[in-house]
Amino acid sequence: MEERTLKSPGHCTGTDHDYDVLQWDTRQGCEVRHILDRVADKWSLLTIAHLERHTLRFSELHRNIQGISHRMLTVTLRQLERDGLITRTIHPVIPPRVDYTLTPLGTTLHTTIQTLVNWTEHHQHEITAARTAYDNRQHNQPT
Repeated sequence: MEERTLKSPGHCTGTDHDYDVLQWDTRQGCEVRHILDRVADKWSLLTIAHLERHTLRFSELHRNIQGISHRMLTVTLRQLERDGLITRTIHPVIPPRVDYTLTPLGTTLHTTIQTLVNWTEHHQHEITAARTAYDNRQHNQPT
């Protein structure tokens, strides 16, 4: 069991419209923070994105996700499977073949990720300009 992960999630109240973000870590039995930590990391997002329309083998995922190590992909796939976001199918052939695919729950998460990607693409020039302005201010400040 991963550190700080509860065996059975409790009911999180107060996550409607007027939620208190500070309660994510303090509400008894609430998994919001732990789930966000898992599904919002870079490798999980990329893995889910690559599995959107395809069932892929480990080697295909490893080749497609630039910069991910063999070990990190293994860990990511296990965590996503544990969370019910992907399924792992082992085919009884020699050599063994293992396929990964999104579950219906994983597909709903991909829709949310796509919204975030669209927002990023729409605002990337504004963010680049803000970064440049910030860097210029930092560079021009006396030390």
